[in-house]
Amino acid sequence: MKVVLFCGGFGLRMRDGQGSAPKPMSMIGDRPLLWHVMRYYAHFGHTDFILCLGYGAAAVKDYFLKYDETLSNDFTLTSGGRELQLHSTDITDWKITFIDTGLRASIGERLSRVRSHVEGEEMFLANYADTLTDAALPDLVDVFKQSDATVSMLAVPPATTHHVLDIGAEGVVTGVRELRDGQRENGGYFVMRQGIFDELRDGEDMVPHAFNRLVARGGLLAQCYNGFWRAADTFKDRAELEEMFDRGECPWMLWDPNRCA
Repeated sequence: MKVVLFCGGFGLRMRDGQGSAPKPMSMIGDRPLLWHVMRYYAHFGHTDFILCLGYGAAAVKDYFLKYDETLSNDFTLTSGGRELQLHSTDITDWKITFIDTGLRASIGERLSRVRSHVEGEEMFLANYADTLTDAALPDLVDVFKQSDATVSMLAVPPATTHHVLDIGAEGVVTGVRELRDGQRENGGYFVMRQGIFDELRDGEDMVPHAFNRLVARGGLLAQCYNGFWRAADTFKDRAELEEMFDRGECPWMLWDPNRCA
């Protein structure tokens, strides 16, 4: 299946202070977050990617145009450095389509603008390109296939441990409570059918607008997952992921048994 990745939103300053880039280009180890997401899909045989670009498009294009396989693969160098033999490869069998979907477009508008690139596909995959998981993708696809839903989304426990406030008139707090048991948040891993395009509107977003229309007719399926899932929304999140990478404890790196254990 084709994989649509939303990687054109406004980014944050990179940690090294050298420039700005979209959030999916933040580094985890020696590769950007976007690469880790793509490598996850490739692990399950999905190597046809459509990148929805916007802010920082040049950084994404430049990275892949100058891709260096030696950073994440073993190799043998001979003939005084003139010949290089890779022991394995990352992206040799990948097809990557780069589409400018607008600087300020919403996720829903970005998806609409790549419709022609998934035309004819019964189902396709989609992702925000800034979250990592070790969820079994084939299981998610199989459950979706057996349903009549238009969209399936990974549903994960809330990342926050903060309490919820009930607020009344003039900002007066009327209650402080724990997050309710069973509450879930959008995990960002989607399986979609073509019907999603019927729910998208210019000037609106996929979440909540299009999804609320699906909810009204029972077309949105949640697949609950309690295993490893992590968003990289803040500097703290990315620092924790990088620390995990440095320790070799990377549950999302299913393609590397030495790291995902």
